[in-house]
Amino acid sequence: MDLFEKCWNFTRADEVKAQGCYPYFHAIEESEGPVVQIEGRKVIMAGSNNYLGLTAHPKVKEAAIAAIKKYGTGCSGSRYLTGTLDLHVELEQRLAKFMGKESCLLFSTGYQTGQGIIPTLVGRGDYVVSDKDNHASIVAGTLIAAGMASYDSKEGNSIVRYKHNDMAHLEHVLSQLPEESAKLIVSDGVFSTSGEIVNLPDMVKVAHKHNARVMIDDAHAVGVIGQGGRGTASHYGLVKETDLTMGTFSKTFASLGGFVVGEHKVIDYLKHSAPALIFSASPTPASVASAMAALEILESEPDRVNKLICNARTMRSGLKALGYRVSEHDSAVVSVIIGDTEKVLMMWKSLFEEGVFVNAFIRPGVPPGMEMLRTSYMATHEKKHLDKILEVFASVGKKFGVIN
Repeated sequence: MDLFEKCWNFTRADEVKAQGCYPYFHAIEESEGPVVQIEGRKVIMAGSNNYLGLTAHPKVKEAAIAAIKKYGTGCSGSRYLTGTLDLHVELEQRLAKFMGKESCLLFSTGYQTGQGIIPTLVGRGDYVVSDKDNHASIVAGTLIAAGMASYDSKEGNSIVRYKHNDMAHLEHVLSQLPEESAKLIVSDGVFSTSGEIVNLPDMVKVAHKHNARVMIDDAHAVGVIGQGGRGTASHYGLVKETDLTMGTFSKTFASLGGFVVGEHKVIDYLKHSAPALIFSASPTPASVASAMAALEILESEPDRVNKLICNARTMRSGLKALGYRVSEHDSAVVSVIIGDTEKVLMMWKSLFEEGVFVNAFIRPGVPPGMEMLRTSYMATHEKKHLDKILEVFASVGKKFGVIN
């Protein structure tokens, strides 16, 4: 059997393209934030993670340009050797202060961040306990941890999953593990598919009972929930009790990269031990400068967070009023559950043709019956944008018999 046979036999994408309802890899030709140009026409973007609308902010763009002029386009090395700029150090200090933690460490991408933290902390005989709906980056980190711990040894670490956001099941899982073992509980703060917020208060209680550490992935939480957009731990008043918080620059911070904040000694250990950091080129000057400018705007204009949540609440209530089944969680993600793959794809096409871009989530990315059109909102969406989105959802929903 040829290794590439699976590739030659893969026809699903071509079949969907032939139907004219392929929802992926559409190139954005221009972007103004809430409105983008795709295939030569303007559409309202209702599927971006650009939560505060800062990718088009003049200060963010100017910061990136200034950084390129001063430092060039890249660092040509890892943070460990020749790739550390004073920009990296400054942003780490400012993020640590913003998040209420002692120290911060930057990674080159958000996806890479979990792969830098989890395998470095969780070794032979340790346990990583993960929510079954965690993001793929966390899953990748746990798999790398398992592989590294078991390399040349029959004794590896153990990956244990618990039912989604089910703290009773988490406690049951932890109660079955050896009391003396080290344990790391890992969960999304805001789950990217549904917008659901983790039950952090009960998680912390369970973690303390079973001597486990807690790490939260705040990719979809920073800039969205918490005091001034400080994320999940801030949202619940549990900053001290949350051991590690990781995040990304590709959403609120309008750039590319990742970070983790926590106790100084833990961050210092990761800094000197994480292969994902030591063997990767460091974040580019423009990326870091953009993220720092976005952080400055977030700190100086906290009302952007309020506007974002207000927009999401408006759309959540508006879509419900139309008759749609939507996720009820108070974040920037508002998922419209359709429950049928073909209908999701056809509705996506109609929405796009009428000037609204959303995300189609189908199996195996979601369980059967949870196929959805995921919408997400920005602080820069204006009333006219939201009204248009609701108008188009009304006509498309009636066209396909999803609403009356």
